[in-house]
Amino acid sequence: MNVHTIEMTEEMRDAMAAAAGEAAGCLRALSNPSRLLLLCHLVEGERSVGELETALDLGQAYVSQQLARLRAEGLVQAARDGRIVRYSLADPRVVPVLQVLYEQFCTPVVQAE
Repeated sequence: MNVHTIEMTEEMRDAMAAAAGEAAGCLRALSNPSRLLLLCHLVEGERSVGELETALDLGQAYVSQQLARLRAEGLVQAARDGRIVRYSLADPRVVPVLQVLYEQFCTPVVQAE
């Protein structure tokens, strides 16, 4: 990506500014370790709040609060199955971001163990 060699129209600059704002919102959501871990678990597939609580060893209220934030950012979606609410990724664009973060930060840890 070499932005300096592309002559941008005002419309292109506006679109790029809007995309940068959207990307920054996504990165803010990812900047919390618990939300990042929740998303990592959801990459593997749909999970209930209880499953996520157990996987992360966190309380129900905190997990629900973080899932609500991720829903507000449009990163996860919820589906009710009777009394159980199941969460899944809503925005597939976050998957490659999580994969790169995993490769850069988690792979050395996993290999060391």
